[in-house]
Amino acid sequence: MPATTSSQPRRRRHGAELEAALLAAAWDELVETGYARLTMATVAARAQTSEAVLYRRWTNKNALVLAAIEHHRSTHPIDSPDTGSLRGDLIAELTAISESLADYFAIAAGAAFSGLLTDSGLTPAQARERVMGEPLRPQDRAVFRRAAGRGELDLERTPADVLSLPFDLVRHDLVMYLGPLEHTRIVSIVDDLFLPLVREPSRD
Repeated sequence: MPATTSSQPRRRRHGAELEAALLAAAWDELVETGYARLTMATVAARAQTSEAVLYRRWTNKNALVLAAIEHHRSTHPIDSPDTGSLRGDLIAELTAISESLADYFAIAAGAAFSGLLTDSGLTPAQARERVMGEPLRPQDRAVFRRAAGRGELDLERTPADVLSLPFDLVRHDLVMYLGPLEHTRIVSIVDDLFLPLVREPSRD
């Protein structure tokens, strides 16, 4: 019988497929080695390509890392469960965010603290926008649209900052503690801090 070989010619990747593979390699490199040790050369080696291929898309390491962080976030969306109530929906969604994004925030925060902010020239606000990715107005979140449809929430009278509060607090804790939140903390954010701000006071 003819000898067989385990090495197969690598299929050439193009366009969106190639870019996704490069960003995935950059994310994996960021997770395993950290921002400080990541280089264009190490990412190219992991992706089995040349540095020139990376530089044709991203001008430097900072641009690549930011793109990799954004790509990882956008390809791992968080569900917005419909439990039948605003309270149940918020607890379920905030729990999903905490459990799914704990590692993401640890990696992103580690990159920022290791020099990404300084090297990229971004302000903390600009970095937050790039890392967090908040394309929607708070009023457009599915959890709040469902609550408005049930009559649990008046979106016209509720300030955007109030609607952002539970999500901002969860993200704050993820960055500060670099791990998932305790369930009791999530319940407290919803019951003790958020719901009292959106519920009509009793007129008894």
